[in-house]
Amino acid sequence: MTDKRFMYIYHGNGMGPPESEEAGREAMARWQGWMDGIRDNIVDEGAPAGKSHTVSQSGVTHDGGANPVYGYTLVTAPDIDAAIAMAKDCPMVADGGSVEVCEAIQM
Repeated sequence: MTDKRFMYIYHGNGMGPPESEEAGREAMARWQGWMDGIRDNIVDEGAPAGKSHTVSQSGVTHDGGANPVYGYTLVTAPDIDAAIAMAKDCPMVADGGSVEVCEAIQM
């Protein structure tokens, strides 16, 4: 069976930037450690997201949305349960944020 692709969409906890350079280095080390642990499953490490703007029929809002996206990663896994299991150790979760996990449907 071929692994499926899944998107990790990171939603923050309202934290601002790290309080110090050391705190920033520690945060990056935690993220790198987590990503190293799932390295064989990563298709695209993704990127952090800038402030979002929401486009709808009623116009455009520039407030970052109700649940701002902080970034994304694309991974492979045999099924949704395996993808969720890998996401549970994500530093975003440990820091009070969340990871939305969904299959990236092949078209």
